[in-house]
Amino acid sequence: MKRKVNLFLIALVMVFLGMVFSCAMDPVPVAVMPDISAKADGVYDGSYDGGLVKATVAVTLNAGRIDAIKILSHNCSPVGKKGEAVVDRVVERQTLAVDVVSGATGSSMVLLKAIEIAISGESGT
Repeated sequence: MKRKVNLFLIALVMVFLGMVFSCAMDPVPVAVMPDISAKADGVYDGSYDGGLVKATVAVTLNAGRIDAIKILSHNCSPVGKKGEAVVDRVVERQTLAVDVVSGATGSSMVLLKAIEIAISGESGT
């Protein structure tokens, strides 16, 4: 009887560990603010695929400033939706060097990376 319980517990731990590691998100590089001072006015789209979290944004630049950021798509968990608040921080502070949203770090970082890609014109992973 004790052996069956031990085998059950081992199997349970293995299933739990499998679930945890299968849901791990790819590391997202830190977003770096491109120079927008000479960038032409307009709307720039950018996407980033972080594995479990993906985002596409449209960044509106005007006179060397970020006027607006629209989230076109944000594929994430319901908890990750909180990360969308990072967009307002970027517009308010005019930089990507903003605090990520606690509890939605991955989503925040993917959105920041999508914004960087939109502004820089580079392609996302």
